[in-house]
Amino acid sequence: MEIACVGGGPANLYFSILMKLQDPSHDITVYERNPAGSTYGWGVTYWGGLLDKLHAHDPDSARAVRDNSVRWSDGVAHVGGRTTVHHGDEGFGIGRRRLLEVLADRAHSLGVNVEFEHDITAGTPFPDADLVVAGDGVNSVLRQSRTEHFGSDIKLGRNTYIWLGTTKVFDSFTFAFVETEHGWIWCYGYAFSEEHSTCVVECSPGTWTGLGLDRASEADGLALLEKLFVDVLDGHGLIGRAQTDGAAQWLNFRTLTNRTWHRGNLVLLGDAAHTTHYSIGAGTTLALEDAISLAGALNEHPELSSALAAYEQERRTALLSIQSAARYSAQWYENLPRYIHLPAPQMFALLGQRHSPLLPYIPPQLYYRIDRAAGRLETLRRFKRWLGPRLARTVQARSGR
Repeated sequence: MEIACVGGGPANLYFSILMKLQDPSHDITVYERNPAGSTYGWGVTYWGGLLDKLHAHDPDSARAVRDNSVRWSDGVAHVGGRTTVHHGDEGFGIGRRRLLEVLADRAHSLGVNVEFEHDITAGTPFPDADLVVAGDGVNSVLRQSRTEHFGSDIKLGRNTYIWLGTTKVFDSFTFAFVETEHGWIWCYGYAFSEEHSTCVVECSPGTWTGLGLDRASEADGLALLEKLFVDVLDGHGLIGRAQTDGAAQWLNFRTLTNRTWHRGNLVLLGDAAHTTHYSIGAGTTLALEDAISLAGALNEHPELSSALAAYEQERRTALLSIQSAARYSAQWYENLPRYIHLPAPQMFALLGQRHSPLLPYIPPQLYYRIDRAAGRLETLRRFKRWLGPRLARTVQARSGR
């Protein structure tokens, strides 16, 4: 099979690896518009379950990813002068640039042709191939050229956020919430190497404009954020874009869905097909799982149309619970004043429960007591799992009328 992968992100690179492992005679080219070594963002997160999946499909790339990652096992929340520690699941961070290098090297070693600085635009003819994989992100040119067919829908989140780096190396996944005269502003920090961490800063629109971040230059904005988060940063600075392709930008998260993921020999992969809010840290994992699913479907179904349909059905089903968790996680932060003044242990416990469909509809302190009781009583735990989705659907249906 001749395969053209548009976009050199983790999903397409890993998909090309898996297809070459299935059949070395596949002719696969990955087209990436940026130069080699150039990428946006800083580090990405994942959990141990992803490493297990990667190892099952390609132990070589799994070992390389693990060897280039840093690990943490705790979560820490700073709220004003209060600090709470939660001992949770083991997590990992890896630099996005390093992840791409690892996957590109592995793909190249298997005979995949990776072409950098090869831009596929709206006016460019589609690559001539048996299968064209659109892994070119949320702004996918290939998807947008057929937007009516794919039925794309983008919903903007209310809060604004900015993706930054720092030389402060966090030894835990760190949350910091700071109150200002214009409202709360907070950051998520996690290490991705021995020298750097990612620091995502988020706030409500009112806080953003009240602090003047909507009008500040990048340098002035970073200086203000460094002052606000001086305690958690331990005096380290914040860094804008990892590359020289422009200033760091404040954004509203775009949740993308599509009515269908394939048309003829064109199929969507990763962020071109779906996005999930960054606060659950699942974007890279979901992209790689898409790659595993698509490669598996093509191996199991000899006809392309059947393979693409099976891939879409499998991934849509797998994404249902994750997309719900991401939606409620984003809403938790959008409604932060509802939770922020709770006692520190309760607030951090509900931060960990922010994916729950039940939490928005129950007073926070009552939910905390129910959750604590559910941890001891299996019957109550099952009832909580049963009630949450049903209450959420009922409220959503009423609000939609």
